[in-house]
Amino acid sequence: MKSNVNRLEIRWLKFIPWLGLFLAGVSLACSLSPRSSAEPVFMAPGGENFPTSTPVAVSSIGGGLAPTAEIDFTDESPLESTEISATQGPEVAPVPTVTPTEEIINTTPVLYYTQAGDTLPLVAVRFGVQPEEISSPEEIPERSLFDPGQVLVIPNRLANTTSSQHLMPDSEVVYSPSALDFDVKSFVDQSGGYLSGYSQYLATTGITNGADVIQRIATENSINPRLLLALLEYQSGWVYGSEPAGSLDYPLGRVVKRDEGLYKQLAWAVNQLSIGYYGWREGRLTEIEFNDGITARLAPDLNAGTAALQYYFAQFYDSEQWIAALDMESGFPALYEAMFGSPWVRALSVEPLYPPDLVQPPLILPFMINQIWSFSGGPHGAWARVGAWAALDFAPGSLEPGCFDTDVYTVAAASGLVARSENGVVTIDLDGDGREQTGWVLMYLHIAKKDRVPVGTWVDRGDFLGHPSCEGGFSTGTHIHFARKYNGEWIMADGPLPFVLSGWMVYAGDEAYEGTLTRGDRIVPANPLSPFESRIIRRSTDP
Repeated sequence: MKSNVNRLEIRWLKFIPWLGLFLAGVSLACSLSPRSSAEPVFMAPGGENFPTSTPVAVSSIGGGLAPTAEIDFTDESPLESTEISATQGPEVAPVPTVTPTEEIINTTPVLYYTQAGDTLPLVAVRFGVQPEEISSPEEIPERSLFDPGQVLVIPNRLANTTSSQHLMPDSEVVYSPSALDFDVKSFVDQSGGYLSGYSQYLATTGITNGADVIQRIATENSINPRLLLALLEYQSGWVYGSEPAGSLDYPLGRVVKRDEGLYKQLAWAVNQLSIGYYGWREGRLTEIEFNDGITARLAPDLNAGTAALQYYFAQFYDSEQWIAALDMESGFPALYEAMFGSPWVRALSVEPLYPPDLVQPPLILPFMINQIWSFSGGPHGAWARVGAWAALDFAPGSLEPGCFDTDVYTVAAASGLVARSENGVVTIDLDGDGREQTGWVLMYLHIAKKDRVPVGTWVDRGDFLGHPSCEGGFSTGTHIHFARKYNGEWIMADGPLPFVLSGWMVYAGDEAYEGTLTRGDRIVPANPLSPFESRIIRRSTDP
């Protein structure tokens, strides 16, 4: 059914002018391929035919919500499959401080009802206030998650934001339980468009059909395949059309040589969605900039899924074209609903993706007892170079620099079923249903093919998974990359759901890859040079 929602409005727009341990001391890293100097050129849907729009509406929000503080977003992360490239951005602290940038214009406070994933520091960042300025009739947790629906009284400090209309549930952006019954290949074949007959060569899988490209990108990045298909249809007509609009080499309109082909186009798109989704979720993104240089604050009551779409389309369009693209009646949200039905109906049965009382199950350090390893990378991108700061890096001790074969094993941090074992990746599904879209899942990257545990194997905590290596993505040194997700959403390493390994608590640094492991009075700093101070040993007496 079609939503009957007023046209998306902008209230006011303004211009604003490595990983690895080897005791020889050589820096190792896992990262994307080198950044190209070529500047991207964007194409609108249907090639040169940009969507039309009505003039920007200027109005004030009555009664409800206020804008957020201005925070830069970081784009630092080492990960991606070998075919992926992405743009980079500035580094910023994962837990930003708040300094309001607008004068107080309204003394009437805002009543805000909390959403899933909210914490006091995040709400303060989005509203541009200090945490102590927020009050509530109920007790306020200082760091843990709010119960959805708790009323907060917040100073109405900032005036000018994008629309607060929610465009997409979180569960339709991440690869969540809402997509458990969705068969990508069947949908593509039944749609009968250009995508159904498309194939391309990928280094790890050879000739790969279009549906499998979609599925691979969705699985690796934990992005909902419905969203990828809808973006492809909106920007090129590949899903239903036999003669797609625009360039066949650049179906999402990012015309840059290094991003040629469907896989790389989708990989770039996923990176932008991740910047929006996890940057908003983690408090590192509160403003978008359109391709004409105009900036706009994100409305502070947005959900992460809507922030992802608002950020993504800002990479393609100027402010007026962006309004048209996000129009609920004629833009992308309308197309999405026409293709897949109401996303909000599906969301009713699966959200919140993680409840406020969720706790991490007990996890051990992912290597063998009494071996010297290095904590070589603090919180950084879970898969791509952007997105959730959910991953950590550990490297085995060695006198040999760079990428080398080792007989050392990485081990299961918890018991579960191996849901995936390919292309350097091993995932462990802790609820045992074999689906990465439900419950807790642990993801390991850079696991060598030799002796790698096969898919479908049940492993107990401490069982061997395989050897650390440089396989899977780009890496300059032998190590493992380790991250968590729950119901398809990457869980940040330093946040309201603490990342604890054998009693060691993870804390993020000011920039990606920095940070510490802390247990009692001992602190182990992350360091890609693997000095003595970064070494860590799992003991039999550890929790």
